[in-house]
Amino acid sequence: MSDKMPAIHGYHVHVYYDAETQPVAAKLRAELTERFPVRAGNLSDAPQGPHPISQFQVIFKADAFQDVVPWMMLHRQGLDVLVHPLTDDMVDDHTDYALWIGTPVALRIDLLQRRGYSAALLPSA
Repeated sequence: MSDKMPAIHGYHVHVYYDAETQPVAAKLRAELTERFPVRAGNLSDAPQGPHPISQFQVIFKADAFQDVVPWMMLHRQGLDVLVHPLTDDMVDDHTDYALWIGTPVALRIDLLQRRGYSAALLPSA
């Protein structure tokens, strides 16, 4: 690994849930969007990308990290959460740079590429 820190273009939070905890996830999603300058995706009950189980994604700028992540630590209500930066390497973001709150989910890393993200997956300017 290089000593040079890669540019961080923002962050994703992925909140994992199952059929039993879906109402908790929906409430958490609503609270996040009300409290913070984030963009939340829909609850996804089917596997999506490297995420093998139900989850929703939250996208935010780097300067919101200090508010969003501590709040998630205290309010996740038992849900497992992945926090990762948005650099120019999706694989490293989901592995080496990943921060887990709760129990890590075995991601399908083989579906990721060593490249950056489309504009739709980055925080808005």
